[in-house]
Amino acid sequence: MKNKSIAIIIFLSMIFISCTRGEVQKYEDSRFLFGTYIKIIIYDKDINLAKSSADKAFQEIERIDSKFNSKYEGSVIDILNNSSNKEVNLDQEGLKIFDEVRKAYLLSEGRYDITIGPLLKLWGFTEEMIDSMTLKIPSKDEIEFTKTFVDFEKVKIKDSKLYLEKPVKEIDTGSFLKGYALSQAKKVLISEGIKSAFITSISSIDLIGSKPGSKPWKIGLQNPMLPNELIGIVELKDKSLGVSGDYQTYIEIDGEMYHHILDKESGYPVRDKKMVAVINNDAFLADLYSTTFFLMPIDKVLNFVESQKDLEVMIIDKDMNIIKSKNFELEEVKK
Repeated sequence: MKNKSIAIIIFLSMIFISCTRGEVQKYEDSRFLFGTYIKIIIYDKDINLAKSSADKAFQEIERIDSKFNSKYEGSVIDILNNSSNKEVNLDQEGLKIFDEVRKAYLLSEGRYDITIGPLLKLWGFTEEMIDSMTLKIPSKDEIEFTKTFVDFEKVKIKDSKLYLEKPVKEIDTGSFLKGYALSQAKKVLISEGIKSAFITSISSIDLIGSKPGSKPWKIGLQNPMLPNELIGIVELKDKSLGVSGDYQTYIEIDGEMYHHILDKESGYPVRDKKMVAVINNDAFLADLYSTTFFLMPIDKVLNFVESQKDLEVMIIDKDMNIIKSKNFELEEVKK
């Protein structure tokens, strides 16, 4: 399984502090959470405030990672997935998260489904299979059998209890939780008085204000056919961006690439899109919607987005056509 970065180059484990005194300074830090490097950049006159605020924001991201990440041993969702009775208590935070997940499921008419884990495992999207040389395309019978364990209708919440009805055995938080963590980290930074910041987990980005001088943050979006090149640049202030692409996480079987966003009806990777980029005011929803929209028909995505305030989308289809909602502005890269 291979992972490729999106939009932002991550400087691993690097801290940068400007030496200019009495002026806005830049503070930057990266830490390994959610199985990837998350970076925070802060501009502020008080470098000590920037550092302490970033520390608190990272602590919040770590809290959410350890609390809800289905791949984090001992998390609420890990306990649910590995329990015999498939039941766990949720607090108000958990109830809020899964309420939004259910809304995405309904919006997609069932295409977005966080019980997709068994199909992902069948294809080989697990840590154990990263270096495997024996991956093969699942047979029709294997896919049909595995599909019986995928059904979000079996995910129930009652009296603050989250439980799974048979035959569903697990849920996967990978399609939305990083975005939620970034949105909460942003709230921490704002509460500390930070007015200019950039938070990224590569495919999810959350922004506070603008860069010094009221300049917008410029974010490059990769070309899904040529990931070392940019398809364009978006300029954002105080917004969030979520990106899903067929080049992010994939396996190779007999020299062909198969990405991890699966159509649960066919059991195969979605083939009508190569990238979806979502802009709105909440990194949680931007992350959630980018995957949800990847699974939906393009016309239905556009109809929904145009009916919403402060929501924008860009879709690159299988033929590399760029389809945008009316307010999505993409600056082409000069060659």
